Amino acid sequence: GGVAVKVLEIIPTLDEGGAEKQLCLLAAGLAHQNVDVHVCALTRLGPRAQSLAEAKIPVHEVNKHWKLDIPAYRRLKRLIAELRPDVVHTWLFAANAYGRQAAIANRTPVIIAGERCVDPWKTWELMIDRRLAKRTDRIATNSSGVRDFYVGKGLPKEKFAIIPNAIELEQISVTDEQRDRARREVRQELGLQQDDKIVIAVGRLWPQKRYKDLIWAADLLKVVRDDVHFVIVGEGPQRWRLERFRSQVEIEDRVHLLGHRPDVRRLLAAANCYWLGSGYEGQSNSLMEAMAMELPVVVSDIPGNRDLVVDGCHGLLAPPGDGTQFARLTQTLLDDDELSRRLGTAARRRMAEEFTVDKMVERHLSLYRQLLEGVG
Repeated sequence: GGVAVKVLEIIPTLDEGGAEKQLCLLAAGLAHQNVDVHVCALTRLGPRAQSLAEAKIPVHEVNKHWKLDIPAYRRLKRLIAELRPDVVHTWLFAANAYGRQAAIANRTPVIIAGERCVDPWKTWELMIDRRLAKRTDRIATNSSGVRDFYVGKGLPKEKFAIIPNAIELEQISVTDEQRDRARREVRQELGLQQDDKIVIAVGRLWPQKRYKDLIWAADLLKVVRDDVHFVIVGEGPQRWRLERFRSQVEIEDRVHLLGHRPDVRRLLAAANCYWLGSGYEGQSNSLMEAMAMELPVVVSDIPGNRDLVVDGCHGLLAPPGDGTQFARLTQTLLDDDELSRRLGTAARRRMAEEFTVDKMVERHLSLYRQLLEGVG
């Protein structure tokens, strides 16, 4: 109910990324709720523009070419002046910078920025974030991990609103039959025995993910049992280092680096346990997928992961960097089918109850309305 709201969502591109996907799910959901929603791609469109077109959501393109692109800024300012939205909601750094500045210039009633991940690379960008935060009504983020990171960098804690990512559960489900087939085929492809256990990790090969600790944990498991294989899905700058480390601890026979794979869900279905060892994390979409696939998880005890996993309830938490504890908890899981099943079932149920698209859309809409009432 209430007055019709007009919202402009601004993001750098409509590529296949996590934030882009969340924005498209949100835009479609808002349109269903009769919100007049527009999407603006600051630099260019991308594969996700298609789904917006199908949902009949107007998409605008500003064609920003340079880091500092004054003509693009003027085009964006003109677009906002023409649309006159009640709410401008920007996503990711470039859109947060250009979009907020243009919305401030147009005196848009409600301005919301979106921070989606922990960004340790930011230097001068943080000065811009801090300056614009003063003129921003809320900073929407997906987890306490991201909020804590930015509050540590001097952004005001009271401006943050946490709205978790949504997961499309219908698309991530697997029948017992599919799971059995995946388990059989993947073991065959990797040259494993049918009763070997697979521990899986999915994500970019770079320091944040702390794969070295996990390879170390796999080595410890190898000492106590001879049926565990560690499969890493993903590509990245650390690959050669990890390969070298793998041969140093003489565990090539147990650690498989598969690179990028189009069949991640099939690999998840084949696994017995999922690992995420990150030192910091916003909200891991791959962890959410693993939980939706009913995999028991062992993950690092950090803010972003704690938002998803309550220890002993939806999975097990280990201190970041503690390979020994990762190995110990995994050993417990692999020996206890009952516990594995209970954690896996609870994990999927948590995704189904707390992290649905409907909930995510509803939370955004009530944030927009609450802020607009504050203005009115």
